Amino acid sequence: MFRLLFVTIVFFLAGCQSTVVQEFPLTRFKAEAALDRGIREYDDGDYRVAARTIQGALDAGLTTRSQGRAHKYLAFIHCIAGDQPACRDQFRKAFKADPKLELRPEESGHPIWDPVYRNVRLEMAKK
Repeated sequence: MFRLLFVTIVFFLAGCQSTVVQEFPLTRFKAEAALDRGIREYDDGDYRVAARTIQGALDAGLTTRSQGRAHKYLAFIHCIAGDQPACRDQFRKAFKADPKLELRPEESGHPIWDPVYRNVRLEMAKK
């Protein structure tokens, strides 16, 4: 009887623990914080460090919408570096994660990445 009660309690607690983890996983919180840090590094002009931080946030498990933002910033970094194929690839990944992805007003019209963004947006809309 005691053994059955013990096993039941263990399974109950294990079920509670997994429910808590699914509702608010710590790794997702850390990934979102890393993305915010990477965007600040980008804003500071530290593109190499920003790219590593943002990629680390993606690897850690961002929400779908945040994945779109992360890939958008990686696209910006590749465009600034003159790597158009990687820029296009990152915009494609951004649209796959967030099909409604839009550039903010201050990002739109940029002479380097806006044409790439618009071309990829049209390409993805046709699929």
